[in-house]
Amino acid sequence: MQKAALTTADAPGDDAIFNTVLDDASRLIVGKRQELRLALTCVLAGGHLLIEDVPGVGKTTLAHVLARLLGLEFQRIQFTADMLPADILGVSIYDRTEGRFHFHPGPVFSQLVLADEINRATPKTQSALLEAMEERQVTADGETRALPEPFFVIATQNPRTQIGTFGLPESQLDRFLMRISLGYPDAEAERELLAGGDRRLLLKEVRARIDTSTLMAWQAHVDQIHIAPALLDYVQALLAATRSSPRWELGLSPRAGLALLRAARAWAMIDGRGTVVPEDIQAILPSVAGHRLTWLDGDGADHIEELIESVAIP
Repeated sequence: MQKAALTTADAPGDDAIFNTVLDDASRLIVGKRQELRLALTCVLAGGHLLIEDVPGVGKTTLAHVLARLLGLEFQRIQFTADMLPADILGVSIYDRTEGRFHFHPGPVFSQLVLADEINRATPKTQSALLEAMEERQVTADGETRALPEPFFVIATQNPRTQIGTFGLPESQLDRFLMRISLGYPDAEAERELLAGGDRRLLLKEVRARIDTSTLMAWQAHVDQIHIAPALLDYVQALLAATRSSPRWELGLSPRAGLALLRAARAWAMIDGRGTVVPEDIQAILPSVAGHRLTWLDGDGADHIEELIESVAIP
């Protein structure tokens, strides 16, 4: 029996509402509830999500599921080496009858945009998304056009060691509020996947559980989640630790600190709480900070636990 779609009458912050969305998503993305909650946290916080993993673990399916459950208009862009910025933003075509150019919007003009295998496109094409992700607008032919509200980018990328990939520059990575990896399923979840058939067929049965106005109400409610001054001290201490240690080549910026606070608020809201606790910050820190940190000998994400252990909770 299908559950009724949720509306703005459902109060933001009621954890039962969020569990409904997570339960539905877990039927397709099996055994990855923590990763699904991180993805939902990112959407509630109004940020963009980067999913980095090997092909075939459900990255694209996750984006499809979120779009359907949250009732969002959805466009998928398959990034390739020969793609041009106009393939994303749109192009102006001359109309002989009217004697003027008409702008034809590209696939970026959608509420949820899946940038599939974003690191297979050249840096020039990747940069076409920068203004859209930061300003929620697109400038083409000297005219600025607003993007739909809400607007999210979920990008997937293959490991940088694979052939035919271009690494995302720091400026592009910083536009993503969070980065997650799905990883291989455990034995029990994989058995359920193998016995359950093609997930793309199940995807067609997914129905929206909320409407756009409800999602935007949730996002507005995130700002009302309280953060005590002591926790602001804790966040500042985490930021300072990444800047002062010689082991970090690139520390966390003030923008990263703001992203950390907003994601922690959204994480607490999913639990139905009106106040952030230190465990909220620690839960989302790897996903918010991992792609922004550079360790001298490799990926900073591998050393987030060391960072958490090195900074005392107030």
